[in-house]
Amino acid sequence: MDVEKVFHMTGGFGDTSYAANSSLQKKAFDMVKHITINTILDLYITTSTQGLAVADLGCSSGPNTLSVIREIINAVEGMRRRILRPRTEFRVFLNDLPTNDFNSVFMTLPDFYKELKNGTSDDGTPFVFISGVPGSFYGRLFPRSSLHFIHSSYSLHWLSRVPPTLYDEKGQSKNKGQIYISKASPPSVSDAYLMQFREDLSLFLKSRSEELMPGGRMVLVFLGRRGQDHLERGNAFLWELLARSLAVMVAQGEVEEEKLDSYDVHFYAASKDEIEDEVRREGSFAIDCLQMFEIEREVKHGMSYGQIVATTVRAIQESMICHHFGEGIVDRLFEIYGRMVDDEMAKEEIKPITFIAVLRKSI
Repeated sequence: MDVEKVFHMTGGFGDTSYAANSSLQKKAFDMVKHITINTILDLYITTSTQGLAVADLGCSSGPNTLSVIREIINAVEGMRRRILRPRTEFRVFLNDLPTNDFNSVFMTLPDFYKELKNGTSDDGTPFVFISGVPGSFYGRLFPRSSLHFIHSSYSLHWLSRVPPTLYDEKGQSKNKGQIYISKASPPSVSDAYLMQFREDLSLFLKSRSEELMPGGRMVLVFLGRRGQDHLERGNAFLWELLARSLAVMVAQGEVEEEKLDSYDVHFYAASKDEIEDEVRREGSFAIDCLQMFEIEREVKHGMSYGQIVATTVRAIQESMICHHFGEGIVDRLFEIYGRMVDDEMAKEEIKPITFIAVLRKSI
């Protein structure tokens, strides 16, 4: 499978441009908004600069793209007026892969600037300079010591690639019939995913440490798991159900078995210990906060929970599935998947969890 090619088709590691994902992201931000705002305000009042350089990594192009930036600017401006500081300059950098629809984001900027200006005098409106920065965040994106604050939401659980050690010397899968870590997976599969996660997170941290100024902060929101067990009924279990749905289609002759055997997701649900261990090992950041939370189950009129989950996962995976299996299976696949999720929820709750991490540059 040509993973790099497919990544460019999907538009980004954290592509949340679809409505199903946008509502999830909005709910998550609302739950941890106080942590993000407190972090940026603490940074603002402890720095003497009149300007703040802020980057949003994996910004995508949906309705939430500028919502976090708006909240940050409003919070800083409120604090600035209270402590009587001079007018602030914000340098805002929106990052995603080159295939992201940056033009649709830029087309919303006139309304965004108008909203910021409402209710303020001309000399009280903050200077806000927004630009797009295409590229993978698994590597350098910005000049050295050029940023104060980095935000990333629902992006870091996407790996830079499918772990290459999932395949043997002949290119045969070690995880046949599965698309992620499952009960049927040999131990080498979870080892391969963990190795790729460590490699990616280390590169991400090293790159960001070079780009952040001394004392700079990061707020990172991403999917994970509760403990050491990969087989808990959370994020990994939802991938197992997708593999089971594909297996149903294999049994019915709608999908080739070889196609299923060669399909794996570039995803990893890390545990708290794995996150802490890698941050500590890489050494550039101190952890100010690392919290786990659940998002309340979404309810939509006329849709079951399984249908909502299927819509969300389809938004994330559809391009890759179409590329690998062909477009003809998608409707049927996610119909089966939605029913399977509902059946499992009737037996026992599925509880995906999310982490929020606040990191401070320590060197």
